Amino acid sequence: MNATAALQKSDPCLLRPGNTNCGGCGMSVGLTMLGRALASANDSCSLVIPACCGIVTAGAFPTTSYGVPTIAATFASSPAVASGYASVRDLNDEPGQVICWAGDGGTYDIGLATLSGAAERNENIIYICYDNEIYGNTGGQRSSATPIGARTTTTPTGKSETKKNIMAIMTAHGIPYAATLSMAHPEDFSRKLATALSMTGMRFLLMHSPCPTGWKSEPEDTVELVRIAVASGLFPVYEVFDGARYRVTVEPDGSDPAEYFHRQRRFKDEDIDLEATRRSCVDRIHRLRMLAREYPV
Repeated sequence: MNATAALQKSDPCLLRPGNTNCGGCGMSVGLTMLGRALASANDSCSLVIPACCGIVTAGAFPTTSYGVPTIAATFASSPAVASGYASVRDLNDEPGQVICWAGDGGTYDIGLATLSGAAERNENIIYICYDNEIYGNTGGQRSSATPIGARTTTTPTGKSETKKNIMAIMTAHGIPYAATLSMAHPEDFSRKLATALSMTGMRFLLMHSPCPTGWKSEPEDTVELVRIAVASGLFPVYEVFDGARYRVTVEPDGSDPAEYFHRQRRFKDEDIDLEATRRSCVDRIHRLRMLAREYPV
């Protein structure tokens, strides 16, 4: 048994108790669910994490909150590092997954070039973006994942640009699997993780991940915020195979998105055009349903 396998076998817990994450952190929930999915699949992993909140979670050397081998990469390079690491592991016939665990800053912005390169080469990695819509570990600055109207330390009067559609960018690469994840729908979440674990090649998963500190929301509202986002159509839950075959996996129930904004102090009433947001939610889901009918799984 090699050292990697020994460590994975001796400590199956992906995220250990006593870590430094904030209360209500969506990323913590995602890591817990990922650990359970790996255990259910009798699989193991190594993590590659850029300079996002996820690497702060590890804590100070020589201790770590992660129970698996973890590589700390620069902000821009985690997909490239994971690609090389996965190639070496495949050459050596080593078991287990190589998983990039990155925030929106390292995905939508700084790491987009290397992520695109890994997708174009169809590298054998799983890339999971926990999207908390800000640069969470450097003071709460805006990213291109920050929604329009949100107030951050660099958009004190509200962001004027719309959020980048990273799923459209990734599916345009024709990768084997891309999906959105909602922690408010754990069965769907777990099924998609199991699907990704059962495949090879580039797999991209996007998780809506509230940040109570940056969003100025209550920690106990984390899962409820995600539920409202899905129910209203703000965050569609779907999957795409080979960049071409679509399936909506959780249908919105027509809930009003107003409650989503009211529970976060990063939004002010004057910054949000609710009527335009409601129309956008309806249009977004309509387009996805059309794609699912035209190009079914």
